[in-house]
Amino acid sequence: MKLKFLGSGTSQGIPVIGCKCAVCTSKNPKDKRFRSSVLVETDFGKKILIDCGPDFRMQMLDNEEDDVDAILITHEHNDHIIGLDDVRPLIFRSKQEMPIYCEKRVGVEIKMRFPYAFSAVKYPGAPSFDLIEIDDPFILFDAKVIPIEVMHGKISIFGYRLKDLAYITDASFISEEEKKKLQNLDYLILNCIRKEHLHPSHYILPQVLDLFRELKPKKMFLTHISDQLGLHEVVESALPENIHLAYDGLELEF
Repeated sequence: MKLKFLGSGTSQGIPVIGCKCAVCTSKNPKDKRFRSSVLVETDFGKKILIDCGPDFRMQMLDNEEDDVDAILITHEHNDHIIGLDDVRPLIFRSKQEMPIYCEKRVGVEIKMRFPYAFSAVKYPGAPSFDLIEIDDPFILFDAKVIPIEVMHGKISIFGYRLKDLAYITDASFISEEEKKKLQNLDYLILNCIRKEHLHPSHYILPQVLDLFRELKPKKMFLTHISDQLGLHEVVESALPENIHLAYDGLELEF
């Protein structure tokens, strides 16, 4: 299986509009970050998108990707779902509803923000979504998907494990019970918003380093990064062995 980072930035992306800091004005392409999303390709060539934010259209075009067979949603915040309308060209080409897998609360929010996708009588050009409520592990195409419940501030959201890779974004706490699902990983992809000053709903770098030592994945990649974490080149060179910054376009095989 393969995973490609379509975006590795926080909710504002990098550069942030109007910001003149060193990161936002950097010429290094690895400091340009779309909102967080990944595209997983299964062993049989099916494409699974995890989260569909406001940059979805340009993410697909920039990466020369033109297929998505199903979508997993971590939670209902706009930087993770508001690009769903841009899935329309894929729906029109396949002539099938787009399967969207999420927990019940998230499905309710998607219906509220995209009511026209669920109307009994749709106007020409409206998307069609097939919302599928999930809670327990399930098989999607040829892949086993294990939802991992984490806390994002005061709300519970999902991360996902596929084979020996786990993708968790927007977490600020993981229970001991859910940590059991994160054992024996080749790759742990985890959000890291900045270096210091505790955040109410996101991990910061010292917390991420503690989790690396506790969970002992073979490698960890940091995502959902803000400009406050620092320049990619500087931060990457200072990280411990086997911990890396993700960047847009990075591909992993697992």
